[in-house]
Amino acid sequence: MREDEKPRAEDKSCGISRLKVFLLALSLAFVGKTMSGAYMNSMYTQIEKQFNIPASLVGIINGSFEIGNLLLIAFVSYFGGRLHRPKIIALGCTVLSFGCLLISLPHFLIGRYYIESSISPLENSSVMPLCFVNQSSFSLPTEEPSTECVKESGSLLWIFVMVGNIVRGMGETPIMPLGISYLEDFAKTENSPFYQGCLHTATIIGPFVGFLLASFCAKLFVDVGSVDPGDVAITATDTRWVGAWWLGILICAALNLLAGVPFWFLPKSLVKEGETNEPEETCKKRIVLLQENEKKEAKETMYEIAKDFIPFLKALFRNPVYMLFICITVLQFSAFNGMISFMPKYLEQQFGKSASDAIFLIGVYNLPVICVGYFFGGLFMKKFKINIYQAAHIAFWVSLLEYLLYFAAYWTVCDTSPVAGLTVSYEGIEQVSYAESTVLAGCNRDCDCTLKSWDPVCGKNGITYVSPCLAGCKASRGTGKSVAFENCTCVAASEFSYQNASAILGQCDRGESCDKMLHYFLILQLVCSFIFSLAAMPGYMVLIRSLKPEEKSFGVGIHELASRVFAGIPSPIYFGALIDTTCLKWGTMTCGGEGACRMYDIVTYRWLYLGLPAILRGVSYFPCALILFILKKKLKSESKTLLNTPIELQNKGQ
Repeated sequence: MREDEKPRAEDKSCGISRLKVFLLALSLAFVGKTMSGAYMNSMYTQIEKQFNIPASLVGIINGSFEIGNLLLIAFVSYFGGRLHRPKIIALGCTVLSFGCLLISLPHFLIGRYYIESSISPLENSSVMPLCFVNQSSFSLPTEEPSTECVKESGSLLWIFVMVGNIVRGMGETPIMPLGISYLEDFAKTENSPFYQGCLHTATIIGPFVGFLLASFCAKLFVDVGSVDPGDVAITATDTRWVGAWWLGILICAALNLLAGVPFWFLPKSLVKEGETNEPEETCKKRIVLLQENEKKEAKETMYEIAKDFIPFLKALFRNPVYMLFICITVLQFSAFNGMISFMPKYLEQQFGKSASDAIFLIGVYNLPVICVGYFFGGLFMKKFKINIYQAAHIAFWVSLLEYLLYFAAYWTVCDTSPVAGLTVSYEGIEQVSYAESTVLAGCNRDCDCTLKSWDPVCGKNGITYVSPCLAGCKASRGTGKSVAFENCTCVAASEFSYQNASAILGQCDRGESCDKMLHYFLILQLVCSFIFSLAAMPGYMVLIRSLKPEEKSFGVGIHELASRVFAGIPSPIYFGALIDTTCLKWGTMTCGGEGACRMYDIVTYRWLYLGLPAILRGVSYFPCALILFILKKKLKSESKTLLNTPIELQNKGQ
């Protein structure tokens, strides 16, 4: 009996088991692609410092991923729906993996990272004079200066990162639209929200793992394996620190390659879920019919497939709910993409955290609750069988509640870090100056210091100085991270003067009050993330249910296309450009060129970073209100039609 029952059990599950396998494989692919994205977003500040580029250029590198996606999204969404979707997804995962490999390539070509300093970061010298006339502060060893200059000035290896990001975007293109349309085609209507919730959960697990991996890699010095950690004279909290950004992206490459393997073995079509509880013969007949349809579809020419492209596009443009939803997505995605791209930098500058700690805190406080919110949002939709109008109402009011709570972030602030000549005067009086000359004062004017270098030291008076020379320090003792500077005239001359006028390497700590404010900020982020994630699934179902079955694959693709063109590409660029305007102190490259920003005016930075998303999201609620109005009107007309339907049917029956 057992041997006879096994084939029947397999036939009864002929469609449903493969759909579950597809769901599992697609979830893994979602984990892989979102893990890569989260990792890259976390490491852009490290890439900025590695290649000494401004935040606006980092925004262009960030947006290059969307350019890659843009190149293929419309055609993949339209033609991919007619072709073998699982195999196209498999190919996308492979290309995505190759893009990740390209991104890591510059590390193996660029050589060792140069740390901007007034003394060599690998120097093991003993006590040395710092401040006296006709000598600048410690300068790096000048052996073969011309070689160093030629090497750095000709270094454009960040282009590999940008090209790799473009390739990564191209590889990710088919995964979401083709995967979702495949599930929608063969899943029960009541199961669809739950499956979508599983996928959205996967899109949170991926970033969570990505953030943890990024946090670990950011703790490691970029040249790990080739430089003794004890010889590096800066710590992870220093703004010049660069973590091993290249290491994690190699792990992402391996995962994406593995994620694509199951799709090569999945069929082009399945028996629709719910139609599989049939006799064995009927199930077999359906499989034969599906195979025959696949052969017929394979014979279709590209012209036959493409001839409906323009009519489909027109139909989407004439769908008011769909078009308004795209407007909402563009505004909301612009806000969130800009924020998440520069959030590690914000935590570093605002609260004085290391890149590793900032990335870890973002992942731990935000992603688990988003995962829970997505899951329960999808489960709620399935349990109560919410219609499109109800889903739109839930999404609107829940999102609006989160938006109002968001403004509390303006009260979670830290005092500006006191840096002599930039945020405070040498006497300790608060002032913000963008002028380079303000770092000079009477206490260091005769020291002949360079104004370009950034080698901060913390004085005993709690004030940070741009370099030991500008602190007026006359001597030093110790080596590596334990170097201490003595006889610092500027420390002694300040309002908070100390008898022991000494300083140590690095910026001064922010204090306990700043840590407390950071916790308030993170708790607020946690609450807002959870509330917003509850609205995500109802909102997404408004998009899906506003489309006809034959439009879903193409419609999701065009939605992705619009969000990337109008939000994904430009938002990190203009966010980065605005952040650059708040820079107080730029770094310096080997040959004297301007490098990455070392310190920002955190008050202006905060208003731009929090204010711009608030404006973008506020505007998005106008098209939200229009969608509610249109759906309400449509629901009323459908109700009238349903009331008249039974009478017509009775007349036809007679």
